[in-house]
Amino acid sequence: MSTMRAQHLVVAINPSASFGSTRDVGPAVVQTLRALGHTVTALTEPDAESLIASARAAVATGPDALIVVGGDGMVNLGANLVAGTEVPLGVIPSGTGNDMSRGLGIPLDNAEQALEALAAALQRPARVIDAVRVRWADSEAQAAGERWFAGSMSAGFDAIVNERANSMRHPKGPSRYILALLVELTRLTPIRYRVTLDDEVLDLEALMVSIGNNVSLGGGMKITPEAQLDDGLLDIMIVTPLSRFAFLRIFPRVFAGTHVTDSRVIMRRATRIRIEADGIVTYGDGERFAPLPVDIEVVPGALRVLA
Repeated sequence: MSTMRAQHLVVAINPSASFGSTRDVGPAVVQTLRALGHTVTALTEPDAESLIASARAAVATGPDALIVVGGDGMVNLGANLVAGTEVPLGVIPSGTGNDMSRGLGIPLDNAEQALEALAAALQRPARVIDAVRVRWADSEAQAAGERWFAGSMSAGFDAIVNERANSMRHPKGPSRYILALLVELTRLTPIRYRVTLDDEVLDLEALMVSIGNNVSLGGGMKITPEAQLDDGLLDIMIVTPLSRFAFLRIFPRVFAGTHVTDSRVIMRRATRIRIEADGIVTYGDGERFAPLPVDIEVVPGALRVLA
């Protein structure tokens, strides 16, 4: 790596990255960036709430970039701190899914290559992409709120699977999602939705409603294979009712994105979306958001990324 313009960087490290095979990635990132001459504020906290608080305070000082070390959950943490600001977001993937890094072309499974890509990106103008604002009203389950996601949102069977996967301690990695999916498949039942896409209203039964700003979720499942991060549009995938057997036949095709050719899969694009249904909790970038109903809006160019 050649001589580089020194910058003030905030590096936020996933609290759970202190365990397992990725525990050395965060310290190595900090050490390397300092060796390159950058001033680095390293944030390691015992839990997500503490990390969000310290990262918010650090971002308020106006650093040159916020770097997150982790998976899509850390990307979501970073996006919620810098969306709508001039501070760019950098990612060193060391999580289980890493779908946002995959979509941005950041090297996966090789922290050294990802760090080299980050160091090079720090010397260029940041890439500008869309981010997605989600709002919900007061309810018995939750106070009114607002949150951003960068990659994808689940609001159906995939969100139910996420709830299950998050409650499981084993196995680690994407295989946990697959196991959770198989468990929940035994309870597969259609959900009654009202989905408003800009000015089009769909009242229908469906198994899945997923929103993509990015192509994939869940560790490479290409739910919205035509999605683009910077086109000012959201891609929507709706899976209409299927038998368990039919679902299992279609499901493997999601890894290639060929499920969209099935007549029982509805694909749409919109800029504003409202999803209503009973008993479903939404997930954005794999993180628990809020129970339905929610209002979703793409905000073009809201996020700067080092990729």
